[in-house]
Amino acid sequence: MLSNRINSLPASATLAMAAKARELKNQGIDIIGLSLGEPDFNTPEFIKDAAIQAVKDNYNSYSPVDGYADLKVAICEKFKRDNGLEYQPSQIVVSTGAKQSIANVCMVLLNPGDEVLLPAPYWVSYSAIATLAEAKSIIIPSSIETDFKITPDQLEAAITPKTKLVMFNSPNNPSGTIYTEEEYRALGAVLQKYPDIYILSDEIYEHINYGTPHFSIAAIPELYDRTITVNGVAKAFAMTGWRIGYIGAPEWIAKACNKMQGQMTSGANCIAQRATIAAVSATTDKIQYMVDEFNNRRGLILNLLSEIPGFQLNEPQGAFYVFPDVSSYFGKTIKGKTIENANDFALFLLEEAHVAIVTGDAFGNPDCIRISYAASEEEIKTAIQRIKNVLS
Repeated sequence: MLSNRINSLPASATLAMAAKARELKNQGIDIIGLSLGEPDFNTPEFIKDAAIQAVKDNYNSYSPVDGYADLKVAICEKFKRDNGLEYQPSQIVVSTGAKQSIANVCMVLLNPGDEVLLPAPYWVSYSAIATLAEAKSIIIPSSIETDFKITPDQLEAAITPKTKLVMFNSPNNPSGTIYTEEEYRALGAVLQKYPDIYILSDEIYEHINYGTPHFSIAAIPELYDRTITVNGVAKAFAMTGWRIGYIGAPEWIAKACNKMQGQMTSGANCIAQRATIAAVSATTDKIQYMVDEFNNRRGLILNLLSEIPGFQLNEPQGAFYVFPDVSSYFGKTIKGKTIENANDFALFLLEEAHVAIVTGDAFGNPDCIRISYAASEEEIKTAIQRIKNVLS
C-alpha cells in the first residue's frame, strides 16, 4: 500500500503534458512542445568554461550541504547588486534547484493544518509542496481583467488565524505578470499587521523582464525578517538541467533548511555550483541577448494569438509565457469533441493540432491555458497556425 502522502499528491501537470507529448512523438506524430518552461538557448560559454575549469580543478567531492562558501559570498553580492538586499553567507542555502529551495522552506515552517495563501495563478508545485507539508492551500483568485494580480483587500480577506505563509511569484509563471514596487508595498502594508505570517518570494524570472523594474518584497524593511527570497540560475542563464537554486532568509530559517537538506539530498552538484559562481557574478548585459529574443517572440505570439477569435489576452511583462483566457470555447463541440474546460481544451490541442500546452487549471485558473514561447520563431508560427486551423 502506498502512503497517504503520495496518494494525496497530484502529478505535475507541466511534466505530465510533456510526457504525453513525448509519447505521441515516439509514435511518429510531429508534436510542437510549448508546454515546458525551459529556455531553448544553450548555456552561455563563460558559464560552461567555469564548469570545465572546475572539472580540471578536481571538484569531485561532496560539497558543503548549504553550498560552497565562495558561492554563498557571490550570491550575497548578487542580492546586494540586483535587489538591494543585505544577506550574510549564513543566510544563504544552495539547493538542487529552486524547487528544492521552496520544498525546504515549506517543510521547515509548516505544520499540519497551517494555511498557505497562494495568489492565483501560481506555479503548479506550490500547492503540491504545501500538501506534502500537510498544510492547506488557500487560493486567492485573479483574472485577466486585473492583469492576474490580487488586491490588498483580497489578501486581507484570505488571512485567518491559521495563515502561516504566503507565496508570491513575480515575474509570474504562468501569466508573465509583474507586481510593481507600489503594488508590493500595498500588499506588504497588509502583511505588516500580521507578524506571524511568513512570505516566500519566488524571483526565478527576475531577469526575464521587459521594462517593469523588478522589486524584491524583502526590500521592505518591516518584512525583511520574515521573507524568504528564492532564486536560481535555471531560467535567466538557460541552466535548467544544472539544477541550482538558492534562498536568502532569516538565519534561523536558513539553518533549518540546511538541516532538512542534510537528511534529504546533502549538497548540490559540485560542478554546477562552480559554474553558478560565474553566472551570479555576471552582470545582466551578459544574458541580454536572450531577454531581447524572448521579447521579440512575445510580440510575435501575442500578434498571432490576437487573430484567433475567443482568445482573450493580457500583455505579459516578464517570463516567457502567455496565459490566454479561452473560456469562450467551453461548452462548444469542435471536430466532434466537446470542450467543457481548460483541461479538455489542452488535450484537444494536443490531439488535433499536435501542439502541447498546459491547462490553466494546474495553476489555479481554470479559464486559461499556458503557452510557453521559449521556442523558435518558426515553431511558434507553425504552432499557432495549427491551433488557428483546428479552431476555425
